[in-house]
Amino acid sequence: MAIVKMKKLRVAAMAERREELLQGLLRLGCVQLRAPTDEVWTERFRRCSSRHAEVRVQLTEVHTALEAVGRYGGADSKRRRAVSPDELLDEASAQQAQGICRRIEDSLRTLECLRSEAAHMKAQKETLQPWLTMDLPLERRETAHVRICTLTASFVAEINGARAALSDTAAELYEIFRDRRQVCCLLIFHKADEAAVWERLRPWNFATSPLPELTGTAAENIAALDNALKENQRAQAAAVKAIGAAEEERSALQLYADRLQAEAAAAAARGQMLTDGTVLFWEGWAPAENMEQVGAFLDGEGCAWEAPDPAEEEYPEVPVRLKNHPLTRPLNVVTDMYVLPAYDGIDPNPLMAPFFVLFYGLMMADMAYGALMLAGAWFLRKKSRVGESLRNFADLLGLCGISTLIWGALTGSFFGDFPARLARLIRPDSTFALPYLFTPLTDTLMILVGSLVLGVIQIFTGMAVSVVKKCKDGHWQDAVWEEGAWWAILIGGALAVLGIGSVGGVPVLLLVGIGMMLYGATRGRKGFGKVTGIIGAVYNGVTGYFSDILSYARLMALMLAGAVIAQVFNTLGSVTGNIILFLAVSLLGNLLNFALNLLGCYVHDLRLQCLEFFNRFYKEGGKPFCPLEIRTQYVDVIEEQ
Repeated sequence: MAIVKMKKLRVAAMAERREELLQGLLRLGCVQLRAPTDEVWTERFRRCSSRHAEVRVQLTEVHTALEAVGRYGGADSKRRRAVSPDELLDEASAQQAQGICRRIEDSLRTLECLRSEAAHMKAQKETLQPWLTMDLPLERRETAHVRICTLTASFVAEINGARAALSDTAAELYEIFRDRRQVCCLLIFHKADEAAVWERLRPWNFATSPLPELTGTAAENIAALDNALKENQRAQAAAVKAIGAAEEERSALQLYADRLQAEAAAAAARGQMLTDGTVLFWEGWAPAENMEQVGAFLDGEGCAWEAPDPAEEEYPEVPVRLKNHPLTRPLNVVTDMYVLPAYDGIDPNPLMAPFFVLFYGLMMADMAYGALMLAGAWFLRKKSRVGESLRNFADLLGLCGISTLIWGALTGSFFGDFPARLARLIRPDSTFALPYLFTPLTDTLMILVGSLVLGVIQIFTGMAVSVVKKCKDGHWQDAVWEEGAWWAILIGGALAVLGIGSVGGVPVLLLVGIGMMLYGATRGRKGFGKVTGIIGAVYNGVTGYFSDILSYARLMALMLAGAVIAQVFNTLGSVTGNIILFLAVSLLGNLLNFALNLLGCYVHDLRLQCLEFFNRFYKEGGKPFCPLEIRTQYVDVIEEQ
C-alpha cells in the first residue's frame, strides 16, 4: 500500500549480447529502459537500430488475419490457454504463423478483387437494364449514312411532341423504357440532318447516354453478366471458405500476435540503447524489491552495472508503480483517471478506498441497483480476455455494488418503493413495505447533517496525512500553524454551535484556533506583508475548508434525487392500474434512473476525492512505470518451474 521504491540502473555490456539481454529483460518484466542523457555517452555512441516499424506492420497483418478468421470462421472461444515463454518465442511456430497470414492475406486480396468485379458487373447490368427490349446490337453506332444514338430525359418528357418536331427531318425517335425517374429513347437519323435534328430536340432536354463498349444486344449482355455474377459468387464463396478453414489455426495466429507484441516492445527498447558497435550502454529503472533477480541476470550476461538510489533532483523523472492489496487496487481506476502521485508523494488508494466506496453506495442507496452492479462486475470478471484496467473497474464496480446494496437495505429501497406499489396493485388494502432505518424522503435533514459529518471526517483525514508528511519532512511548525490551527477552528466552531466547551460564554478553543491561524499567517512576514498574510489565510481558509465541507451535501442531494425519480416512475406505472403496464413503466424508468445514477454518482464521487480530499496532501506528477515485459492478449505466459 505504497509507492514502490525504484533503483536507477546504468548498464554496460558487449554489443554482441544485445539480443540476449533484450530477451532476458523481456522475461524478467521488471526493468524500464530509457535512453542515456549523459554527454559522455551521447557524444561517442549512437542509438541502436530498431525494427519497431517493421514489427508493427507484421502485427497489423496478423490482426487483419485474425479479424478475417473471426468474420468468416466460427466464434472465438475466448479462453486463454497457458504457454511457456519458450513456446511464445518459438521461431518455428512464428514462421508457420507467417505462412498462415500470407495465405489468408492472399484469400482476402482475391475476395476483395472478386467483390470489386461483382460491383462493376452489377453497375454495368443496371446500366443495360433499361435497354433490355432493344434488339439492336450495342456495337452498332452508325452506318455509312445513318447515325444511331441512345438518349435519356426526365420521365415527364413528351415523346410525341419530340417526334412531331422531327417530322420534317430524316429521323425516328423510339421510346425504349420509362419509369418514375427517366425515359430512355433510341434516336436514328440521317447524317445530313444531324444539325437540324439536335436543334429540334433542344426544347425537350434530351441527354446522350452512351452505352458500354460491348457487342451483342443488351439482353445478351445481361444474360452473360448474370452468368459471370454466378461464377463470381462461387469464387467468393471459395475464398471465404478458404479463410474460414483457417479457424483451426486461429490459436497459432493468436500466439503469433502475442509474440509480435513482445517483439514490438523489445524493438522499442532496443532503440533506447546506445552503442559504438562494440560496447552497449543503457540506463533504466527497476523496483528495489526485484534487484536481486535483475542483478543475477546482468551478472550472468557479463554486464558491468550499478543501481544507486535516485537523487532527489531526479525524482520528477522516476517512474511510479503503486503496490496495493486487492481491496485498494481497484482504486487505481480513479488514480489513473486523475494523475499518478509523484515519486516522493503518497499513494492515495488506501486512504481513498473506504471513502469512495462508502460515498458511492450512499448516493445510489438501492438494493436492486446494487444487485445489478454486482451482476455487471461478475460478468466483466468472467470475461477471460480483459486487461488490468478493466479488471480493476470490475472490482471497483463490485465493491460499490456491495456498498449500494447495504445502503439500500438501510433505506428500504428496492427500485425505490417498487415492492409497496406492486403490493397495493395486487391488493389495494395492502400495507406492505420493506423495513428501513431511515429514508431520504422523510429524514432529509438528518442525511444532510450526516453527509456533512462524513465530509468533515474525510477532510480531517486528509489534514492528518498532510501533518504526518510535513513532520516526516521536518516541517512540523507548518503542520502546527496550518492544519493544527484549522483543526482547532473547525472543532471549536462545532462545539460553540452545540454550546459545549465555552468558558463564561467564550468559545475558548475557537479563539485559540483563530489566534494560531493569525500567528501562522504572519510568521516570517514583515510590515504590510503581515496584513496580506492574514487576509489570505482567512479568505483561503473560509473558502477552502467551509466550501469543501458544504460540497459533501451532494451526497444527500444525489441520494434524494435517485429516490424521488424512482418513486416518480413507480407512481406513473401504478396510475395505469394494470400490473403489466406498471411493470413496464416502472422497470424501464428505474433502468434509466440506474444508468444516470451510475455515471452521475461516479462523477460526483470522483470530484469529492480529487478536489476536496486530494488537495490536502496529494503531490501529483508521477509517470507510470512501463517495464519491458511480455503483455499478451490471447494467452497466459507461465514460467516453468
